[in-house]
Amino acid sequence: MDELHFKAQQKERLDKFLTQELQKSRNQIEQLIKGGFVTVANQKITKPGYKLKEGDEIVVNLPKPRQSQRCDVDFEVDIVYEDEDILVVNKPSGIVVHPAPSVKEATLVDWLKSKGIRLSTLSGEERHGIVHRIDKETSGLLVVAKNDQAHLALSQQLQDKSMGRYYLAIIEPPLKENIIVDKPIGRNPKNRLKMTIINSGRVARSAFVKILQSKNGVYELIGAKLFTGRTHQIRVHLASLQRHILGDSLYGFKSKKATIPRVFLHAYVLYLRHPKSNKEMRFVAPLPDDMQQFLQKNFEMENVYEKIIPDTFDKLFDFSSGLWITAKTS
Repeated sequence: MDELHFKAQQKERLDKFLTQELQKSRNQIEQLIKGGFVTVANQKITKPGYKLKEGDEIVVNLPKPRQSQRCDVDFEVDIVYEDEDILVVNKPSGIVVHPAPSVKEATLVDWLKSKGIRLSTLSGEERHGIVHRIDKETSGLLVVAKNDQAHLALSQQLQDKSMGRYYLAIIEPPLKENIIVDKPIGRNPKNRLKMTIINSGRVARSAFVKILQSKNGVYELIGAKLFTGRTHQIRVHLASLQRHILGDSLYGFKSKKATIPRVFLHAYVLYLRHPKSNKEMRFVAPLPDDMQQFLQKNFEMENVYEKIIPDTFDKLFDFSSGLWITAKTS
């Protein structure tokens, strides 16, 4: 176990001090402190917000990384881009990003292990460069950091909103207008599998834009942008508008499950700055086959392609336009 020593030069929060000294993400520092690996003046501190005094002696004990068990991987994931710092993948629907006690099958993390991508947290837990995630049934783009420096830089971009994604979804019924939904989300007290709009929840903000209605006017292809990253956020905010993504049996219509086996939600465009060169980068994940087939059957595809041009897709989210309104919490 490695031991690091520091001295506080002024009054400030412990987590802020260590974030600056160790050049790691705030989340990693919080886990390190909560794990009992930090002492101040010979006293173990487990509260990230502990207030340091000038002259305080801080000792950080870094445990050896603990490797998790490997799981056999029976799938492949399309690599959209890769260099020595980052990996951008197009995750298929049906693959869970992170392992959990309830998850029995191989995950995206298992796939990353099979590719030799392993990073360790300061508290010894193994991680695999996952900066953001998407639900099991959602398809589309994810960026993975291949080293600690890239992970820190991308985590900071996630915080300051200079990195983000635009989604495509097929919903029923169509939206009335372009809308920004600003409602807090938390665990549903009546069903632990679901999230819900709840006053005690965490701040959540989403934007939805109308793209094109189906030929019969029943369905609509929409775009979505997240300003926060809550579990099931797009699905919960749409449900609050009495709109549902096709195939979403958890928040939508259970009768649709037999014909549409997964949630028609796709992380379409990813934008970020390269963690080393700071160059602006933009990636696109083509529509998966199942969504493509549904659109071909129910929509005018010439109009679809015209509306979702990747290079100009962000212009749909022109918040200076008078077409936008804000839905506030009740």
